[in-house]
Amino acid sequence: MDDRDLELRNATYRLVAELGRVPRVDELGLPADEVLAGWRRLHDEHALVLDRDRIRMANPFSGVPTPYRVRADGRWWYANCAWDAFGICAALDADGRIEHRDIAVSVHDRRPGDQDLVFHCLVPAARWWDDIVYT
Repeated sequence: MDDRDLELRNATYRLVAELGRVPRVDELGLPADEVLAGWRRLHDEHALVLDRDRIRMANPFSGVPTPYRVRADGRWWYANCAWDAFGICAALDADGRIEHRDIAVSVHDRRPGDQDLVFHCLVPAARWWDDIVYT
């Protein structure tokens, strides 16, 4: 990843935190074709996930509604998965509340309120990027 793409990635993530959602192409203050080309390179580097010309995932943040909701930093966010839900609190350096269907977990000082929780992945981490949206 070159400096230009690193700057674009950082600007994109800053806007996620500022806006409370993934940004649109026209919100980066750069020509749309430059943003899209950069996002495509970032997609290829696994720094974000595109769905056509929109950001689907700016891990840990989801660009689409999901069943993984996180209340942190005074807003609701969508996470891509349970793992990313904890990542939202970490990325924002904020306490939070993670909700998924009938489960709710508090996060305080970067730790879950329930220390007995177990995180289980059906897909081994080495295979996540085979189909990151499904994983």
